Amino acid sequence: MDRADAGRGLAGFAEMEEAVGPLLELVLDREDTFVTRVTAEALLRRHDSAGLRVVASALAVASPNHGDWIHTAILDAFAVYASDRDDAVQLCEALTRDIDERVALGARELRESLSGINCVLYPA
Repeated sequence: MDRADAGRGLAGFAEMEEAVGPLLELVLDREDTFVTRVTAEALLRRHDSAGLRVVASALAVASPNHGDWIHTAILDAFAVYASDRDDAVQLCEALTRDIDERVALGARELRESLSGINCVLYPA
């Protein structure tokens, strides 16, 4: 199975503790940044704290190159609907107070990235 497909599929299990480690490895894939982008986007498209938590944790330790691809995934996942972006900002706000400092640090960066997105569609 292709690693990008594995990332897409495994993202559906982000709330399960045993999936978090493998998901982090896929988001921070050393061999292929396409895997990084696809896995991060799949996690972000969950639109929940479990997906955001994994991405935030990865973002906190990502190399500049991986960070760029994670930010591309953030833009891809949240550039259309302002309501989705705003909901994600609120979830990130809660994650900034996570007891895991890595998650809290990444959530701050993720929240900042989300806040800078000018969405296409806004509520009426």
